[in-house]
Amino acid sequence: MFKKILIANRGEIALRVIRTCKEMGIRTVAVYSTADKDSLPVRFADEAVCIGPAASADSYLQIPNIIAAAEITNSDAIHPGYGFLSENAKFSKICQEHNIKFIGALPEQIENMGDKATAKLTMKKAKVPVVPGSDGVMPDLETARKAAKQIKYPVMMKATAGGGGKGMRILWSEDDLEEAWESARKEAAAAFGNDGMYMEKFIEDPRHIEIQIAGDQYGNACHLSERDCSIQRRHQKLVEETPSPFMTDDLRKRMGEAAVKAAKAVKYEGVGTVEFLVDKNRDFYFMEMNTRIQVEHTITEEVIDYDLVKEQIKIAAGEKVSGKNHIPRLHAIQCRINAEDPHNDFRPSPGKITEYHEPGGHGIRIDTHVYAGYVIPPFYDSMISKLITVAQTREEAITKMQRALSEYIVEGIKTTIPFHIQLMEHEDFRAGNFTTKFMDTFELKGGKKKKDGK
Repeated sequence: MFKKILIANRGEIALRVIRTCKEMGIRTVAVYSTADKDSLPVRFADEAVCIGPAASADSYLQIPNIIAAAEITNSDAIHPGYGFLSENAKFSKICQEHNIKFIGALPEQIENMGDKATAKLTMKKAKVPVVPGSDGVMPDLETARKAAKQIKYPVMMKATAGGGGKGMRILWSEDDLEEAWESARKEAAAAFGNDGMYMEKFIEDPRHIEIQIAGDQYGNACHLSERDCSIQRRHQKLVEETPSPFMTDDLRKRMGEAAVKAAKAVKYEGVGTVEFLVDKNRDFYFMEMNTRIQVEHTITEEVIDYDLVKEQIKIAAGEKVSGKNHIPRLHAIQCRINAEDPHNDFRPSPGKITEYHEPGGHGIRIDTHVYAGYVIPPFYDSMISKLITVAQTREEAITKMQRALSEYIVEGIKTTIPFHIQLMEHEDFRAGNFTTKFMDTFELKGGKKKKDGK
């Protein structure tokens, strides 16, 4: 087992990893930017090293600085968390070259699954259902035009190196194609340094359901059931739950088997997530694979009593996965609490938290790095905490979430708590009657009606 792990991240996920390491008797090193010098991960880690100024490009994305921090602290492993360098094949490879264990996927696995066009071809070979689409990256506009005609409109054009909705366009007819081709490529190049595009059939009003998987160095893999991530805005998840209210025993079995096939096809090492789109007929299609821990891993942990960060560390240290598939025993919901103003188009709201009070009680979990007096910097993702409720049934989990949200006090900044309170009251949400298009028509009281996800 590792003696010392450096956490190449910040915020709640850095603190989450530090806590599990402490429970495992492993020393920890936090790295931080100048903007995060007063953060809880810095306070609670055994050691802390400043790796640069506030901007991510000068700190949390600076591989030489992170490797140097690992070497001067004699860290024998690096946990990348999620975001930043967690799915960076180059970083994984450099860790190997410096004899530092990267607690995550191998470089070739990140490359194969991170490039969405390559991942799709890999899944086809593994007989995992995929959305009909182009044969890999489209080299030019004419190829895109031919692909769209073959697939048939509506189609979705996506950046092959994409994520978070960047470089993504829905096309309803050929009239939309040329302008979308140019704008999507420019956006993708700016966001990812890669303007490669591919195309898929656009599945109207789908569910976004993902399967948590774990694989070891010996070719074993298992799944830990599903999470429903359909409540999202501009392709950013807002609420996740497990089990999905749309799930059946047969669908879970088929999706679980497909996810394990996907993991074994790339000899996946670590914990990861296979994401699917599920249509109204409960036909499902591979969307992508995330080769890292997910923000929403918390709800899986709660319904099957399983520490996924601990599992990551054990797998990286050479231990085997159990090979046993899991199904939820309870129901869990996670609300992402962001420093955003939901009444002002979810505009970011950085600043100082003047008053902070967390809800408590049975079945309540909060993963956060903030406190009263903490200043939320404007340089990073706006999520400040994850509120999770766990209960015997979905109805009880929703009721518990309503109570918890009503107790949650964050003053000095705007947060998305008012949005979540209204969502929990929404008739369609409570009935489990929603798709990825839910937010297009959701009307927040006291705010403006959202149209086309804007």
